[in-house]
Amino acid sequence: MAAYSIFFKESVRKDIALIPARDLQRVMDKIGALGDDPRPPGSEKLAAQERYRMRQGNYRIIYSIQDFELTIWVVRIGHRREVYR
Repeated sequence: MAAYSIFFKESVRKDIALIPARDLQRVMDKIGALGDDPRPPGSEKLAAQERYRMRQGNYRIIYSIQDFELTIWVVRIGHRREVYR
């Protein structure tokens, strides 16, 4: 299976800046693993959207998959209490 390229929506930079350093590495490792498996165990498709959600500790990573282009776009990273606002 070919590896997917991972891109970040511009607004995700702000999300990343709010994550403490002790958690950021684990979040980025989880995102990096999406390149090999964009639908890992534990990821969930969001209802009525073409987006997926996965958890890393108290953080939620929202992303979309473009299978024909082999790309993944991370559209939001946030604390579990804030990501759906």
